[in-house]
Amino acid sequence: MLRAALLDLYNGESNRGIPMLKKIMSQYANVLTFEQFDVRAKNEIPDLSFDIYVFSGGPGDPLLNDGPWFEPLFALFGKLWDWNLKEEPKKHCFFICHSFQMACHHFQLGAVTQRYKMSFGTYPVHRTAAGKHEPVFEGLPDPFYIADFRRYQVVQPNMECIKAMGAQILCLEKLRPHVEHERALMAIRFSPWMIGTQFHPEADPEGLLSYFMEPERKKSIVDEHGPARYDRMIRDLANPMKIQRTFDTVIPTFLEHAVEQLSMMPA
Repeated sequence: MLRAALLDLYNGESNRGIPMLKKIMSQYANVLTFEQFDVRAKNEIPDLSFDIYVFSGGPGDPLLNDGPWFEPLFALFGKLWDWNLKEEPKKHCFFICHSFQMACHHFQLGAVTQRYKMSFGTYPVHRTAAGKHEPVFEGLPDPFYIADFRRYQVVQPNMECIKAMGAQILCLEKLRPHVEHERALMAIRFSPWMIGTQFHPEADPEGLLSYFMEPERKKSIVDEHGPARYDRMIRDLANPMKIQRTFDTVIPTFLEHAVEQLSMMPA
């Protein structure tokens, strides 16, 4: 039986990310067990005994050292990378939003900056040439739709470091010709065994629809982001060809490929 570590970076805040990641991972109970680690609130960091590591999103500045968990988490990134350079079986990792930004900073692949305005809602993302051949996105259109909730971003890709470590930029932020802002990096394959997305592939449309249609939450979103943004998000969540396809594809495909590769290793 393979073992996975689910690293919760939400710092005790209520969220839908962890419940949905647990639900997705539970679908592989016949081949995979998982253990949850409350990284920021309880300083829980897994060791290297797991086969698969899923790092969640979370609130706040990804580069703010606000607890004893901070340096050990960066150290874990390095240990996992070093393991995959020398050891077998490989450790498969997926980074989401907050942890994606931290990983990009750790590996010096780009600059982590605060956005001029919070990204909140559903948006198209565009694949690069490498992204068009990314197995985790197989079956998705180009562009495909994502759920994106963030105040920070990864920009200014360091192509020298990206090339040196064999990483590939997979997706870029939507085209915005009317604004003078650099397009953020939305997905990177760090190595054959490590991948991350700026967006939330675990965002389940049905749950988010119920969540965002609660009267108080709707009012809060409309007040901050406007009725047009809210209405578009609700339409996209209800469209089975948009966020639903991303939810059904990205994390499940990552897990299936990881399980398949790890299961091929000799006992």
